[in-house]
Amino acid sequence: MKKIISGIMELNLPNKLTLLRMALVPVYLVLLACGWDLLALIVFAAASLTDMLDGRIARSRHLVTNFGKFMDPIADKLLTHTAFIMLCAMGRLNVVACIIFIAREFVVSGLRLVAVEQGHVIAAGMSGKIKTVLQMALVMLLTVMSGNLLTDLVMLAAAAMTLYSMGEYVWQNRAVLGGAK
Repeated sequence: MKKIISGIMELNLPNKLTLLRMALVPVYLVLLACGWDLLALIVFAAASLTDMLDGRIARSRHLVTNFGKFMDPIADKLLTHTAFIMLCAMGRLNVVACIIFIAREFVVSGLRLVAVEQGHVIAAGMSGKIKTVLQMALVMLLTVMSGNLLTDLVMLAAAAMTLYSMGEYVWQNRAVLGGAK
């Protein structure tokens, strides 16, 4: 246990924020499952805030690390996709929207793996960032309410942006799929 704590203490601030985001996932789930929606909302919002902060701090202070490059997207997906699955199980999130959100990540992650094998790096694009903001806003809304016009519109917007983002990533990187280096 001392080694784990020592290892965490040696991490830079952005990487600690990434780990904090991951640690908040089960807290959010327990609060949501217990019906403490407002507390769950606060925890999810705090976790989402770490997503914005860790990248900004890492870039501005030149603290970008391989650990951060690897763990940050995992923490993001763990946070949002766990919430999607839980909200879907609770009947608050449409199943088709949940499938769209998760399928997009499989497609983009697979594309990135193929690109890396060919020596390419696919950076996050603006549509992916907008998708993330819409998805996080949707989770926050569905944490405290569901089945109304606002949540339905945000769900449609998030699903549409998710599909658009996936299509854009595939289109812009179609040469990777053809095996070109």
